[in-house]
Amino acid sequence: MGRVMECTPLYFWSGESPNWPQHQRPCSWTGTLTEVQQHASYKIVQAVLTAQPELLVWAVCGAGKTEMLFAGITKALQLGKRICIATPRADVVRELLPRMKQAFSDITIQGLYGGAENKDGTAQLLIATTHQLLRFQEAFDVLIIDEIDAFPFHNDPSLLFASKRARKKLHTTIYLTATPRQEHRVQIDRNKLPHVFVPTRYHGHPLPIPTLSMCFSLRKDLKKKNPPARFVRWISKRGNPARQMLIFVPTIGLAEEMTPIIANLLLSFGIVTQQSEVTSVHSEDPNREAKIKSFRKKHLRVLLTTTILERGVTFPSVDVAVLDAGHTVFDEAALVQIAGRAGRSSDDPTGEVIFFHDGKTDAIVHAIRSIKQMNSRGGF
Repeated sequence: MGRVMECTPLYFWSGESPNWPQHQRPCSWTGTLTEVQQHASYKIVQAVLTAQPELLVWAVCGAGKTEMLFAGITKALQLGKRICIATPRADVVRELLPRMKQAFSDITIQGLYGGAENKDGTAQLLIATTHQLLRFQEAFDVLIIDEIDAFPFHNDPSLLFASKRARKKLHTTIYLTATPRQEHRVQIDRNKLPHVFVPTRYHGHPLPIPTLSMCFSLRKDLKKKNPPARFVRWISKRGNPARQMLIFVPTIGLAEEMTPIIANLLLSFGIVTQQSEVTSVHSEDPNREAKIKSFRKKHLRVLLTTTILERGVTFPSVDVAVLDAGHTVFDEAALVQIAGRAGRSSDDPTGEVIFFHDGKTDAIVHAIRSIKQMNSRGGF
């Protein structure tokens, strides 16, 4: 948002509402949806057509939520409506923007986030971080809130206020999530929140179920910034050494301090050829965007990360490890999302997920149970 002080005047438009153009054929995407994706897509289109106030799309990690939105966004643009896709993190905006521009090549689309070059926010289709909704009042006919269960939208009343103020009186709000919070599950159970459930990934394979690895000296090892012995053993015996690795750690300090140690370990195993193939990334990293791009292009082999990469980013072929999975920062939703980073490509639909811990927590137990339940509901 930039610097805003209490004494800074803030303005909102009080003139006539703008008339947005109606586009006959706005969508240039030529892909196909699976049967379950088509069902969810149909529900979204109906919600837009009827100005249904709310719809929750509960879809597992890797179900193809973005593609399911295309038909609904197309219908909204055909009707001359204005749309905003709000998401918790700037990384997700940066990933979604080129995908949406490719799918709607003739539509002006803007991305709004802290480091965006263009922040006037005048496009008919916007992709923005949830904080950017504070800029708008009664602006959107269709508001799509991605990862509604995630920080910072979850438990921040100011962002909930902003999302309500940003939508028009007659509106459709679509919530997207793979891990709905308890309050949404209760609303679903009581039939107070319309929803559609997508239990399978787009490529038809089950979600990877995490393997647990007990490390009795975990705290002592991490205090010395050393990877536990079981982690070292796993790295040396991975089923597919060609995969990249995402290693999640609970703190920024640990991510930075363990990077050279793990780089030397991987060099000794011949998994990497130089230290520069291993790096860390976190929320305060000034080179965060460049590092994620580099990992996506496979210039980097291993990325140590905090929970900033737990959701919203797609890498086609990775193995995932969580060091100290019992740490309080890794709640059930975070662990489910982290596990969902693996096996996202139809070319490599499996991927290893391993939680290194020194004692099972409720979050670990519930996350694995949740993944198994999703697979069961998907027919696996």
